[in-house]
This record gives sequence, structure tokens and C-alpha cells, in this order.
Amino acid sequence: MTCRMGDLRNKEVINVRDGSRMGYVCDLELDTAAAALTALVVYGKLRLFGILGREPDLVIPWDKVGLIGDDTVLVDLPPRSPQESLGALARLWARLGL
Repeated sequence: MTCRMGDLRNKEVINVRDGSRMGYVCDLELDTAAAALTALVVYGKLRLFGILGREPDLVIPWDKVGLIGDDTVLVDLPPRSPQESLGALARLWARLGL
């Protein structure tokens, strides 16, 4: 199967360890010296409709990519900690003790 960069963009990334939906492939990292793909980049989720910016981008090393399907990319990453899975407002409330 061949896949172009434009086809790879906008495929949903799913973690096979916990079944979580991580977002969509937005960018790629290339090693220009070796002409090799090194990582997939999933942009962070918007905070408060984008007013507060974005969460950090998720960079997935190429060796963690398991399978590329027609509309999904399966990756094998450790599950996120409960603190990381909280939304931006929930983290703010936790910091404020609310």
C-alpha cells in the first residue's frame, strides 16, 4: 500500500493500548539527511474554543506506529495519566482546589 503525505494527513490516530482517540495527523517530521520519516505530529486540542491557545502537540515516534489503515492510524503508546486526560478547565479547577 502506498500513502502520500496528503493522504496521511487527517487520518485519526488511535492508541491500541487503551483505545483512546488521540486526534488527527496534522504534520510529519522528516530526517532530511537520511530521507526518512521520523514522527507523526498530532496538534493539541483547543483550550476554551482556542481563546486560551492549544494543549501541547503530541509527537509520535515512527517506531510506535503499528498500522496505517484507510482512515485511521494505530499507534502503541503508554496510556495517558489521569492528570493528562483532564481537560484544560478541569486542570485549572484542580489547581484552584474547586
